Amino acid sequence: MNLIALQTKTLHSFQENLDHLKELILQCEDNSFILAPEVCLTGFCYEKMEEASEFNKKAIEELRLLSTNKTIALTFITKKEHQYYNTLYIFHKEKIIHTQSKHRLFPLGDEPTYFASGDLEDMKIIDIDGVKVATLICFEIRFPQYWLKVLGADLILNPSMWGVKRKKHFETMTKALAVANQCFVLTSNSADENMAKGSGIISPWADEFRDDTKELIEQTIDLKEVKKIRKYIDIGLNTNG
Repeated sequence: MNLIALQTKTLHSFQENLDHLKELILQCEDNSFILAPEVCLTGFCYEKMEEASEFNKKAIEELRLLSTNKTIALTFITKKEHQYYNTLYIFHKEKIIHTQSKHRLFPLGDEPTYFASGDLEDMKIIDIDGVKVATLICFEIRFPQYWLKVLGADLILNPSMWGVKRKKHFETMTKALAVANQCFVLTSNSADENMAKGSGIISPWADEFRDDTKELIEQTIDLKEVKKIRKYIDIGLNTNG
């Protein structure tokens, strides 16, 4: 399985961000699983929330069409019933197979002022062609109770817009999540000047593949490693399936 973490800057132009994201996706080989940073197309543009939500309707459709032979995941600013959400979409085989709005909003970034909280029930494990996949969006990774919501996943996604002052926290927690849950973690953080970068792929054995100099971090993984470690150190996640 080919995992790709994108580590991009967010420019002022929504369209430029979308065009660049599409270019990067087209560079990825078929059957890759691609994760982009949190709200990478618009950033947290509180002064342009309506514009962002309208733009993202078009972006969602264009990215869906790029998922013919790839799986693509990222979050968008969306609007529903006069409220704004930070919503993860997963595109697979030109379909939207999962949506999940950020449940735990980041108070230091004023998110609770501008966003509504997503449904906790959507924070769950889904099946993508036999792979158990779950997502914790940025700040949600700080909460152990949410780790239990994704316990048993083969792959946990973590799209982020994580500040540079807390870089050690980000890298430590994403690594710990892989070890504690005996799974792979695919994390994609912003490359903006005030952001921590640290994007990459972490194995259940705590191997880290990160590179702060790249926009595209790629690693081929063997999902059998999940079963191996769960059999070797049995903490109740080992299955015969």
